[in-house]
Amino acid sequence: MRILVAVLMLLGLIAAPAAADQARGHTVAYDKYSLTVDGRRVVLWSGEFHYFRLPSPELWRDVLEKIRAAGFNGVSLYFHWGYHSPAPGVYDFTGIRDVERLLRMTEELGLYVVARPGPYINAETTGGGLPAWLKTVEGRARSSDAGYTAAYREWLSRINPILARHQVTRGGSVIAYNVENEYAVNVDPLYMEQLQQKARADGIDVPIVHNNCCNGDLANWSSGQGAVQIPGVDDYPQAFNCQDPGTWGTWGEGVTRRLRDDAPVYAAEYQAGAIDLNNAGYEKCRELTGPDYMKVYYKSNIIGSGATMYGYYMLHGGTSWGWLPQPNDVYTSYDYGAAITESRGLTTKYDEFKRQGYFLTTVKPLAKTDSSPAPGPADPAVFTQARTNPDTGTQFVLVRHADRRTSADVSTVLDWSTPDGSYAVPVRVNGRDAKILVAGYDLGGQRLVWSNSEILTHVTVQGRDVAVLYGREGEQGSTVLRYNSAPQVRVLEGAVRSSFDGKDLRLDYTHSGLARVLVEGGGRPPMLLMLGTDQTAAQFWRLDTAAGPVLVRGPSLARSAAVAGDWLVLKADMDQAGEVETFAPTRRLVVDGKLVPARRTPSGSLVGRLPGPRPVTLPALSSWQYRAEPPAFGDSGWTVADKTTTASPIKPKKLPVLYADEYGYHYGNVWYRGTFTAGGDEKTVSVNAITGKRGNYLVWLNGHYLGSALGGTQADSEPVNPDPGRGDFTIPEGLLVKGSAATLSVLVTNMGHNDNWTADDTRFKQPRGLFGVTVGDAKISWQIRGASNSDVERGPMNTGGLYGERAGWHLPDRHSRWSPAPATMPAGVSWYRSTFRLDLPADQDVPVALRFGDQPDRKYRAFVFVNGWNMGQYMPGAPQRDFVVPAGVLGRSNTVTLAVIATEPGALAPVSLVALGNHWTGTAAVDQLG
Repeated sequence: MRILVAVLMLLGLIAAPAAADQARGHTVAYDKYSLTVDGRRVVLWSGEFHYFRLPSPELWRDVLEKIRAAGFNGVSLYFHWGYHSPAPGVYDFTGIRDVERLLRMTEELGLYVVARPGPYINAETTGGGLPAWLKTVEGRARSSDAGYTAAYREWLSRINPILARHQVTRGGSVIAYNVENEYAVNVDPLYMEQLQQKARADGIDVPIVHNNCCNGDLANWSSGQGAVQIPGVDDYPQAFNCQDPGTWGTWGEGVTRRLRDDAPVYAAEYQAGAIDLNNAGYEKCRELTGPDYMKVYYKSNIIGSGATMYGYYMLHGGTSWGWLPQPNDVYTSYDYGAAITESRGLTTKYDEFKRQGYFLTTVKPLAKTDSSPAPGPADPAVFTQARTNPDTGTQFVLVRHADRRTSADVSTVLDWSTPDGSYAVPVRVNGRDAKILVAGYDLGGQRLVWSNSEILTHVTVQGRDVAVLYGREGEQGSTVLRYNSAPQVRVLEGAVRSSFDGKDLRLDYTHSGLARVLVEGGGRPPMLLMLGTDQTAAQFWRLDTAAGPVLVRGPSLARSAAVAGDWLVLKADMDQAGEVETFAPTRRLVVDGKLVPARRTPSGSLVGRLPGPRPVTLPALSSWQYRAEPPAFGDSGWTVADKTTTASPIKPKKLPVLYADEYGYHYGNVWYRGTFTAGGDEKTVSVNAITGKRGNYLVWLNGHYLGSALGGTQADSEPVNPDPGRGDFTIPEGLLVKGSAATLSVLVTNMGHNDNWTADDTRFKQPRGLFGVTVGDAKISWQIRGASNSDVERGPMNTGGLYGERAGWHLPDRHSRWSPAPATMPAGVSWYRSTFRLDLPADQDVPVALRFGDQPDRKYRAFVFVNGWNMGQYMPGAPQRDFVVPAGVLGRSNTVTLAVIATEPGALAPVSLVALGNHWTGTAAVDQLG
């Protein structure tokens, strides 16, 4: 059977359906309703994915397939300037930075791309995506100042030609180009104009868009100098109250504003999760932005605004591995409470996205609607709102509570004048819920008069319409279809009552499980109508093939389908053994390269059974080895720190300038070594350092540990702090001898660079490192040592300036001079290492994480290296205990190395491997056949 599938693939019979379109370009246009491609209206249903937060290109396809499987036809992609450029004039687009590979994947999968190259992106990443070396460049960032202009043009000259090659107009996937990001404070219209001129000069010819934000500033870039073609809106109605997930609509109603009369309404960044500002944990963020919120706010936005372009932030948050995070709002995990978890798992939010996404991309009249009168509810506690397609007359009615904060149970009747007559339509709103009901719709060969159930999707298979409608468990449902004469109605499964009045067939039922009704005759093609609940609707997958769309029910994920003669060839995942049911023009079934015995059902479908994953056992981490790193160890790699000027608007407390960025050390820990001649009467070492939130520094004098202090931060709206991150350390009696040489060693943790949301260099060019040091009246000569930046594969954000990092102790092939780990680690820098072998079944996807035991009073931070990759920072003040390690970073033979910086002696928390899922999958099997 594997040979058969291989032959089919080689013949091109089961290639991705979008592949044929890549040979030619297309025309992209727009009007006030929607984008069009070759004159065909497109509802762009997209969401955000960050390739730079998943350092495993092999898994990019997995995430993109999951995005597509949920009904999304687009993906929004930030391109991170700093991730690609470690130094001026130096750019890397290879390996984990190969964005052409990423764009080719989107083309193969038939996903449109909204390309967002900045130059500024925010994304809660270090510098907001601006490279750290830009901090030493004169000229205000995010402006038309000459120094910044020269720098960003260098970046755009690299990324724009790549994006241009992959535009829809050239047979690619890029359908829109987002210039800048959330540019609403300290704006420079000339800068916005010049960015667009640069894009056009570099070959960008798709519509240029922007994501406006911040309430009163939404008019920016809708008209005048710097205006874009399609201005969009950021909207985060739930704010970031993850600590209180019961909050509701903190930042408004979430209905996207129309910003231009000649362009579509664009919900450019709509909240699909939250950053964890208060250390509640991302599961609380997922609860804050869960299915109830999605039902009420997303559906209210669809009907309230008539938007036909969407970008949901985030669909998959991923991992801010290495030194990717900015310091103020995030820690290593960027799970974001998203629909697809950091470990690529699917959630109930994913199910709700699928329910809404299938509807929006199936029901074509939604691409062109005007606001219209809504049917009146008998009970004012229910709110209705409507839109109508001016060409087809199809009506879309939103039904929800008038007070969207309530969770009451209200039943009422709508007085609905549909295109096919006036009707009294029963509706129920129970809990935080919203429905989009449809009337006057040509559903394949059927005429849907109205239904108080929602449409999931419908397909036509061999002349028969197959439709899935759904509602909440236990709610009454009614669907009315129009026929010229009495049709034959057979209830195949469930309890459904039918009546026919000479023109309308009415079906009444209670949503429970999955009912099936076969309707034949009446002057229309046959129809299989399946009536389910939210839960049963989520079991369906709509997949496009060259022979037309098909439906699949049962797998935990259906990735793709292809029809080849009598064969339906599926790629699918299973979390447990169970049924697979297919609605397709085929008689035989292959799933993940294996023939699946299947029987024909009364519904006309094929049903077979698929295996689930086999249990897996992960190895224990044991036999930890240890290595100490003395303060300011080693004599190589040091740079004299003697600069007297800086481009930063924040000037040092005293000279010389000791900011790490001034010496090319932009990421991670930095060692300082200062030498002076002791006067003999020094009592205190006074230190100021700026590290960003959660950062600290440790101080030694002549090898004697003096202690630690928290590093300083600089709030955006406050005057510059003249005494940031202050620490005063008492010099022990007798440690300094008059006239003798003394050495001061300071280890500073740089927690990343502030973003530049306010386009203010006081924010962006905040220094990192020492701000000033005083030891009596001593004149101190300084040296500094940071990251070596010699790791081409992983890039400069992977490591900092610890001696062990520079010497490669974090790499898996350095095994000498390690000793058994002691029970207690000293203050300072300690290194731990363990190895393990991972033998997982080839046909299973088992996401793995490194878990630290609970230790709330820990006085250390640990940098987690797996096979040389810095997969995160376990630190005080952050709730994260699990560190996801993706396949690609993990292999069969693995080395875990922990670089631990302790502020006082103590014990390391126990560390173990945990499985965050277990899926039988065809990803490996079918891909290998190709």
